[in-house]
Amino acid sequence: MRIAVASDEPYPVHATVKRVLEERGHELVAFGAIASGVAEPWPDVAEAAALAVASGACDQGVFFCWSGTGISIAANKVAGVRAALCGDPGAAAAARVWNHANVLCLSNRTLSDDMAQEILAAWLDTAPGERGADGVLRLAAVDARHRAP
Repeated sequence: MRIAVASDEPYPVHATVKRVLEERGHELVAFGAIASGVAEPWPDVAEAAALAVASGACDQGVFFCWSGTGISIAANKVAGVRAALCGDPGAAAAARVWNHANVLCLSNRTLSDDMAQEILAAWLDTAPGERGADGVLRLAAVDARHRAP
C-alpha cells in the first residue's frame, strides 16, 4: 500500500513511524517536513498530502503536526478524505471501523515511539467495518448538503 506521510515540522518520532510502515511493506510518499527536513506551513502540507490520498495516488495517510488537530482539520477540507486525530490504539481502530478513516493524524508533541507503534498496529490491522458503513453514507450526505457550489 502507498501511504502519504506528512508533517509540518521534523520530529524524531517520524523515524519510528517510517520504519514501522516500511517493515510492514508499505511504500511511503513523503510530504512537508518529512520530505524537506524543514518546517513548512501545516495547511499547505495537509492539502498536498490529502490530495494524494483523495486522488488515489496514495491509499492512506499518516499526518502530523504539533497537536495533530490543525493538520486533521486541514486534511478534512479535501473532498474524499476522512482524517482522524488519534491519541491511542482504541481511537485508531474505531476510526477505521466506524468512520472508514483514510488518514491517521498524530501529535508530534505528545507521541512516544512506543505509542506510535501501538497506534499504527491498531490502524493498519483494522479494516473499515460494515458497522460504520451507514454512518459514512450519512456523512457523505451531510457533506453534499454543505459544500459550496
